[in-house]
Amino acid sequence: MQETLLYFSREEYAERKTRVHHAMAEQGIDLLLATDPSNMAWLTGYDGWSFYTHQCVILPLGEEPIWFGREMDAKGALRTVYMSPERILGYPDEYVMSTERHPMDYLSAILRDRHWDHGRVGVEMDNYYFSAACYASLQKNLPDTRFVDATVLVNWQRAVKSTQEIAYMRQAARIVESTHARALAIIEPGMRKNDLIAEIYHCSITGVDGHGGDYPAIVPLVPTGADASAPHLTWDDRPIPADSGTFLELAGCFHRYHCPVSRTIYLGMPPQKWRHAEQAIIEALAAALDAARPGNTCEEVSIALNKTLSRYGLTKDSRCAYPIGLSYPPDWGERTMSMRAGDHTVLQPGMTFHLMPGLWFDDWGIEITESILITEAAAQCLANIPRKLFVKS
Repeated sequence: MQETLLYFSREEYAERKTRVHHAMAEQGIDLLLATDPSNMAWLTGYDGWSFYTHQCVILPLGEEPIWFGREMDAKGALRTVYMSPERILGYPDEYVMSTERHPMDYLSAILRDRHWDHGRVGVEMDNYYFSAACYASLQKNLPDTRFVDATVLVNWQRAVKSTQEIAYMRQAARIVESTHARALAIIEPGMRKNDLIAEIYHCSITGVDGHGGDYPAIVPLVPTGADASAPHLTWDDRPIPADSGTFLELAGCFHRYHCPVSRTIYLGMPPQKWRHAEQAIIEALAAALDAARPGNTCEEVSIALNKTLSRYGLTKDSRCAYPIGLSYPPDWGERTMSMRAGDHTVLQPGMTFHLMPGLWFDDWGIEITESILITEAAAQCLANIPRKLFVKS
């Protein structure tokens, strides 16, 4: 059998496990069930499109992780995780999409057999992949277990990136640079939006410098005109009209590590309100980048950005940044800290964020964003794309 494909050293996986064990001990957790595929990958290396079925990483305090998932996906675990084969456990297919039995029933039997059904078990309660049925099954089958919420326990250990993680994000930045350049070069009035998206996908997956791209956790968000008043619309097959603005929120992705960047293009002569918003966002970004230094808080970055916007008579009610890194659909954010009022998380070197001062009005929207790395001295933009409103007549 071929050697397992690992994107990180076994020493790095061991260090990650130790950090999570320390966090578990601090919270009095004896065993952790990590169902978020990003956390599963970060802990073990597992990489597969199997998160539509129930799976998790079992992490007992003081032990190596165990991968648990659908039996047919166990071979994928053998190809991608750093653990030995006996730490890979699959459940039969009769548990998949069944109305009579649930994969957590099978998992409960494993925990009982290994005497892990007593004590405190952490579960990711507020997570896309841990359903109410999962929790109900565990509670029913493990009556002597005390379940505690460990939703972001692993996520917080991922906040400060390693040297190798940053290297992958820098490669993702090269991919998003290339993708934006291609999209901005070919977009024109009358072009069908789906044809633009096809070129975006081709470029982002082709990659650059001999490094192929991975699928981003979020599809391209490329709304035009009034559709751009909403931040999360996707695309259709209608032609792009003249005298309209389109923002392109795209991400490069390399080995599951993301670098999202947004830019906006106006096809025609942009009205003055567009230029006003452009200048406000550019200055607000500069203020936020200046504030995003070690020792400052997330709130302080938000204050700097919003103070600048207010000078232009503009306000941003939503958060202005969120952490990024390794992720799977449906989100490339890490779901821990946010740059907004009330978040007093102290910035540390190695943290990475999508700095996102998008503005959405009644019938239009504009986004100019940056993915940033907190260094020892300041914030550093990962991608190098001109920071402006692009115009094409």
